Amino acid sequence: MTFLDVIATRRDGGVHREEDLRLLADGSADGSIPDYQLSAWLMAAFLNPLSDQETAWLTMAMAQSGDRIDLTGLPKPWVDKHSTGGVGDKTTLVLLPILAACGLTVVKMSGRGLGITGGTVDKLSSIPGFRLDLSPEEMKAQASRIGLALTGQTPDLAPADKTLYALRDVTATVASIPLIVSSILSKKIAGGAETIVIDVKCGSGAFMTDLKEATHLSRLLVSTGDLCGLKVKTSISDMNQPLGSAVGNSLEVAEALAVLSGEAFAPPTTRFRELCLHYAAETLAASGKCLSESEGRMAAERALDTGAALNKAYEWFKAQGGDADRLPEAHVVAPLSGEGGWVQEVDAEAVGRAVIELGGGRSRKEDVIDLSVGVKLHVQVGQQVGSGGLLAEVHAASDDDAEQALASLKAAIRIGPNPIPEPPLFLG
Repeated sequence: MTFLDVIATRRDGGVHREEDLRLLADGSADGSIPDYQLSAWLMAAFLNPLSDQETAWLTMAMAQSGDRIDLTGLPKPWVDKHSTGGVGDKTTLVLLPILAACGLTVVKMSGRGLGITGGTVDKLSSIPGFRLDLSPEEMKAQASRIGLALTGQTPDLAPADKTLYALRDVTATVASIPLIVSSILSKKIAGGAETIVIDVKCGSGAFMTDLKEATHLSRLLVSTGDLCGLKVKTSISDMNQPLGSAVGNSLEVAEALAVLSGEAFAPPTTRFRELCLHYAAETLAASGKCLSESEGRMAAERALDTGAALNKAYEWFKAQGGDADRLPEAHVVAPLSGEGGWVQEVDAEAVGRAVIELGGGRSRKEDVIDLSVGVKLHVQVGQQVGSGGLLAEVHAASDDDAEQALASLKAAIRIGPNPIPEPPLFLG
């Protein structure tokens, strides 16, 4: 069978064989299948979605299209986490030190942000000296010493995904749920993990805005993982308001360190801390390190309370050359005050766009970002505020930038006269 036959099978709603999808993955990785044929197949797969079994075959084929990290010899459990992305999502910076402090081995690849959803690589780039170009050998050696390692995405791991993802981005096929699942899980399998915990975000500040679609994605991640011999655990979390107080790279690192330090913080950070503890408990239980999620939560809280997680974070930063005591700071800090009442809405999408306007995010992949700028929220939905109370702060490079962002924030934070309940952190 030629790849032209594979395209025709998908176009006509037929069923692929495992070898068809291996041909697709290998041809994507080595360039033997031209972009125009891959694009044709992607559109056919968007219109005629892959079955669960086909999704699993594609996932394994993509994982096997390049190098794989062999974690043999490292202490088990081997775990990884993933988020589908959201405004203010800095969970990795807290969760990984907690898990490593609890005895898990975490080896992770992370990406840059694009649009309103920030990327872990950009957040860590705001730590002076932090290396994000570790080789597989360096990652394994570091994980052996301290229990965790993180690097930027490498072309040697799951190279088929790199090719197909770039084409999905320019062929209006990004939203295909089976293709999203194979993209996420192929990289996790190539990274060597056996247990994956995934935060599926849903709301105005996430890629997935519809709960029905988010639930479909969550289900397919679990079923595909099972068919691939991978334990996958998912939860769907609310992204209609930003996660935590900080939105912006160095500000988010500082907020993560505040949670790890146990400092007193604004209510939005309390919500962020709760999400981190949820995923820590879920990971510890799913990996078999703890007998239950309640036991896992106690272990995670103990890692925070004793300072073990904070110490592990600084050990991690030092191992990769970073100095988190020298985070960049913006030149201008401008407060936003508001009328009294109850916070009805903090529009995550609008806040994310305000940070992009400040220069703290990318509209295009080639954009250079300002790691120091961003927004610091002091309120969350359902909270009561007094007249003239502080709603947020803008951290900007100039007074003009700050003034523009303040106008955007004022429209994003809606205050009303009637109390409303705090929305749930997890959906579905």
